[in-house]
Amino acid sequence: MPTTAPASVAARPRPRRRGRLALLTGALTVALAAPALAAPPAADVTDYTLAVDPTRRGPAIDDTMYGVFFEDINRAADGGLYAELVQNRSFEYDRADNASYTPLTSWDTTGSAKVVNDDGRLNARNRSYLSLGGGSSVTNSGYGTGITVRKGERYDFSVWARTDRATALTVTLRDAGGELARARKVAVRGGWTKYTAAFTATRASTTGRLAVAADGPVALDMVSLFPKDTYKGRPNGLRKDLAEKIAALDPGFVRFPGGCLVNTGSHEGYDEASGYQRKRSYQWKDTVGPVEERATNANFWGYNQSYGLGYYEYFQFAEDIGAMPLPVVPALVTGCGQNKATNDPALLKRHVQDTLDLIEFANGPVTSKWGRKRAEMGHPKPFHLTHLEVGNEENLPDEFFARFKEFRAAIEAKYPDVTVISNSGPDDSGTTFDRAWQLNRDAEVDMVDEHYYNSPQWFLENNARYDSYDRNGPKVFLGEYASQDNRFRNALSEAAFMTGLERNADVIKLASYAPLLARTDSVQWRPDMVWFDGRKSWGSTSYEVQKLFMNNTGDRVVPSTASGTPATTAPITGAVGLSTWATSAAYDDVKVTGADGKTLLSDDFSAGDGKWTRAAGRGTWKVEDGAYVQSDTAAEDTLVTAGDPGWQNYDLHVKATKKAGKEGFLVAFGVQDTGNHYWWNLGGWGNTRSAVEKTTGGAKQTLAGTEDGTKIEAGRSYDLDVKVRGRQVTLYLDGKKWGEFTDDAEAEPFRQVVTEDEKTGELIVKVVNAQDTAARTRIDLGTRNVAPTARLTTLQGAPDAENTAEDQPIAPRTSTLRGIGGRFTYTFPADSVTFLRIKTRG
Repeated sequence: MPTTAPASVAARPRPRRRGRLALLTGALTVALAAPALAAPPAADVTDYTLAVDPTRRGPAIDDTMYGVFFEDINRAADGGLYAELVQNRSFEYDRADNASYTPLTSWDTTGSAKVVNDDGRLNARNRSYLSLGGGSSVTNSGYGTGITVRKGERYDFSVWARTDRATALTVTLRDAGGELARARKVAVRGGWTKYTAAFTATRASTTGRLAVAADGPVALDMVSLFPKDTYKGRPNGLRKDLAEKIAALDPGFVRFPGGCLVNTGSHEGYDEASGYQRKRSYQWKDTVGPVEERATNANFWGYNQSYGLGYYEYFQFAEDIGAMPLPVVPALVTGCGQNKATNDPALLKRHVQDTLDLIEFANGPVTSKWGRKRAEMGHPKPFHLTHLEVGNEENLPDEFFARFKEFRAAIEAKYPDVTVISNSGPDDSGTTFDRAWQLNRDAEVDMVDEHYYNSPQWFLENNARYDSYDRNGPKVFLGEYASQDNRFRNALSEAAFMTGLERNADVIKLASYAPLLARTDSVQWRPDMVWFDGRKSWGSTSYEVQKLFMNNTGDRVVPSTASGTPATTAPITGAVGLSTWATSAAYDDVKVTGADGKTLLSDDFSAGDGKWTRAAGRGTWKVEDGAYVQSDTAAEDTLVTAGDPGWQNYDLHVKATKKAGKEGFLVAFGVQDTGNHYWWNLGGWGNTRSAVEKTTGGAKQTLAGTEDGTKIEAGRSYDLDVKVRGRQVTLYLDGKKWGEFTDDAEAEPFRQVVTEDEKTGELIVKVVNAQDTAARTRIDLGTRNVAPTARLTTLQGAPDAENTAEDQPIAPRTSTLRGIGGRFTYTFPADSVTFLRIKTRG
């Protein structure tokens, strides 16, 4: 292999082309007198000011600022972006993928048909094939309700077949109503050979079935049906509507292939030496070359992944949409709950070399081994890989970083122009996060990937998160983030947070919402950006926000300031509660005392549990041996409550004993209802750590500074005390102070940022009003040298609004706003995201 970096490595991504959204002038034109005033009718209005200072220069915004993160979760690949319509096309499904799977999952057979794993197979990595007897048939049901076809469109069939004598295959495409296309005959003879045919659908269906019948004995593998009309017309290509929705975002990068796929399972190869391991980390060499020779794998999210969509296709898709490819490779430390470090120097060396080979595959000349492989697949020119991430959400920071340094040293030695990205674990704060960041700073890592999924409240409270980051330290790649639902209130909070990302564009260099895709009948994770079924796809409310920001990023931040919303700070108020999570626990001697010493609640359960309400309606609660016991070790979030939601300034005492299960105790305070409370989570996350969590509107967040490594022992009695004063809370474990916090962060609903599009000479004023009152805003642009009109785009709707297959209430509305001047007033609607593109003159 070459020992010097090919010149192509230094090539940078596509030329700048961001911030060019053509906002079509709508039928609605708002005519205003200067100074302008556009005030939608509103009963409640709050007044704000927004001042822009064009004499100062804010940070430049890279054209790769916003991108997308693709992980094969929610059937995002097979059954999703990968356009193959046949499920389990090579008969490789296995119980290792899912306990319900067999090699004939998604297939129905008649006559003599069995799946065989022997030396007659197609090739060593395609282990199983179907042996079909004469006069027998096999029928595939596709994904979901069945194979979707559209009238008049062409579908390409292919199959690998082997027979000892001439055999005819009859291939049909039909549903319960009959034939969907004219049947095809395929003549088979001799050893393994690929055969093809084409269908043109005579009518549409979402319940199609593909059947192959044989008049003589035959072996079949890789039974495939692809729409001819894939994205960019590529063979082995991508589902067009999904690819187009991603392309419409105009993403600056594509991070792939994960996620938890990258760093879970075995790190061995798919070969005889490993016994053809099925639960492996994602290894790029498994996914290139002819599709019939690619490996199969158990997907971490509970199904099979065929690797038909592999590294070559990811690189090609990134190129097709003008995005920077950003692959993630395993670091031999598992995450996502597995948390195991592999100590095998030879295996580590192999993975480091695989990563060097990956860079050669992406960038190497056709004269190199892996550059030649890329060329053989149809792409002689390099893919211009400039960034690569090692690892994903490792919970063992020291073990991870020891291995990360091996990767970084090897990559920097051979490919010094490739940026090597590290990470900070799975959370926005805590001991793992702090330790990982310390290691990254000390080693002067170029960029660190942060991940977090939090409540809308957290996103509103943390707009200034990156204001205090070290400007000279590692840059931040916000590789995964989302608010915990897909309603418009979630998208509003994300939009408010994104104004802070742009304001800190000198620190935040890359950011991607996650996950990207979700098939409605196979959901492992929610929220998601784009939803789909077999027939159609639609963008969530978060998709619309991401699209608006990505298409209107701008090139540089223009410093600006805005007034805030008048704050009303109230003490933490609420009842108390007890809960468990996959654990049986006993609670006793509950006492709540007011700050004046008055007893508000005292219960030793000698009189039963009459003072308690089973708020969550889950679990098995019963008074046993004088204690209140939750005995179901499978039940989660079993909250029971007692007391008055109006309580404040009190002390809560509880005696708790873990009886069995995976975790510890959940002691709640400030309880308004099941979706609004705090709880002290002792022995949480599989009894690996403890923290205080706050739930607002049903979405949880971990309060910063409240996490430690406390674990709970079964059979031991613990004394737990919670002291609530105003918004300050102090917690005691067995009489010793465990921690404290003051929950006084303001969830500011009015956020803004201003950027400049240098090519068009436009100021882009971006305002988020995440409240139920309109925001009448006096805007001072700091100059009168502006055009009298602006292009206006608004996302606005009810906070509970959700885009669905049938209805997309949250969609951009565009218009022309007249009466713009150096100073003008505009009223931003309640619950809205508004972008104003204002042309400057001179």
